[in-house]
Amino acid sequence: MTEPSARPAASEGVTQPPAADRLRDMLRTPGYLKALVFAALMGVPISLAAFWFLVALHELEDAVWADLPQALGWDTPPWWWPLPLLPVAGVVVGLVVTHLPGAGGHIPASGLHAGGATAKALPGVIIAAVASLPLGATLGPEAPLIALGGGLAMLFRDLTRAPATPRSTALLGAAGSAAAIAAIFGNPLVAAVLLIEVVGVGGPQLFAIMLPALLSSGLGALVFTGFGRWTGLDTGSLRLKLPEPPSRLDTGDVVWSILMAVAVGVLLHLVFAGGRLTVTFVAAHTFRRTVVCAAAAGCCAALYALITDRSPADVASSGQATLATMASDPHAWGIGALLAVVFFKAAAYSVCLGSLRGGPIFPALFLGGAVGVLLSPLPGLGVVPGVAAGMAAAAASALRLPVSSAVLVVLLLGNSATIPVVILAAVVAFVTTELLPPGPSLPPPTPQPRKGGADAATGT
Repeated sequence: MTEPSARPAASEGVTQPPAADRLRDMLRTPGYLKALVFAALMGVPISLAAFWFLVALHELEDAVWADLPQALGWDTPPWWWPLPLLPVAGVVVGLVVTHLPGAGGHIPASGLHAGGATAKALPGVIIAAVASLPLGATLGPEAPLIALGGGLAMLFRDLTRAPATPRSTALLGAAGSAAAIAAIFGNPLVAAVLLIEVVGVGGPQLFAIMLPALLSSGLGALVFTGFGRWTGLDTGSLRLKLPEPPSRLDTGDVVWSILMAVAVGVLLHLVFAGGRLTVTFVAAHTFRRTVVCAAAAGCCAALYALITDRSPADVASSGQATLATMASDPHAWGIGALLAVVFFKAAAYSVCLGSLRGGPIFPALFLGGAVGVLLSPLPGLGVVPGVAAGMAAAAASALRLPVSSAVLVVLLLGNSATIPVVILAAVVAFVTTELLPPGPSLPPPTPQPRKGGADAATGT
């Protein structure tokens, strides 16, 4: 990747070229045009890898939480089902963190990151995700997908012996991440907008990074959609079928949505503060305490099932499938069950954020949707506006990316009538979260233990 041709240094009284001229010069640079072509070519294999990765996770989750219990004679998993599964996840993740390069990917409590993925970290990322998500971690697949896409992009760059410069690393990493993340959301627009806010750059830099990302994610979505239809395989869908789209919003919808956004912002702020405390707790004795935290998340799911007589998968999962069923039939949930799932899901989510590996988006969307259904009986608040506002507020609070959160929720709901409350809720929740005390900070990363040492074996 070459830099745009340098202009003469500006002397006194000579103005710098405007941003439009700098962008035009950048687009004419041969190195950048090559990056666009490389991003387009790279998007296809990365999207295929993301597709099969999601298929594998979905099939494993179905096998663990549906097929195996039915084979043993239960219609749904018994209340104790998560108790042996999540400690196994903790053991595997603990071993990955203490033995493999990259520590299984970034810690979910730190939010989403588009950079830093390497080819060497890919095995650890895949193993940690396969151990965490199908076995019941209250996390989503989006962070491993971002790491998978970015790591494969770096691998392809190395295999083709393309120049490894800071700019090429940023461009190709963002393009690879976008191609992979488009698969889970089923829409390249969400991936592009998400990468805009995650990268956090503007002006010509924004276009430089986002054009390859948008191109790669668009081709990735095309490949993903085609393979989903051709193979008949399912990766899980977050598309929601709400009972009835509202014809118009009224004053109650708007007022309650704003108040709900404040409450959801406080809830998610506390959840992530707990996640950062968990990171500090785990850092002292990584292997042992990762297992302890995973077991604690399993206890949350088991207690929920024991109290409500519902499936422990409501808590011990990303919430992707449960949110879809809740949205299609919200009246099937009683107030007690909704209160229980919000409490235990938030607790398990907080623990998993600081110990296991996955993404923060899906459980946050579930918590917001559950709060929306719980508060929908309030006078003047409908189910659909309540779910829309709750999901937007939770996503904005968890990710600190209000634009991406609003776009994601609007596309998931598939109707334009709720756009005003979605935007209001996202902005109010984001501001609320930013104004709250920051809480505990993440500890600095500890150096990787040497292979074969005592620390590598015990995490102490």
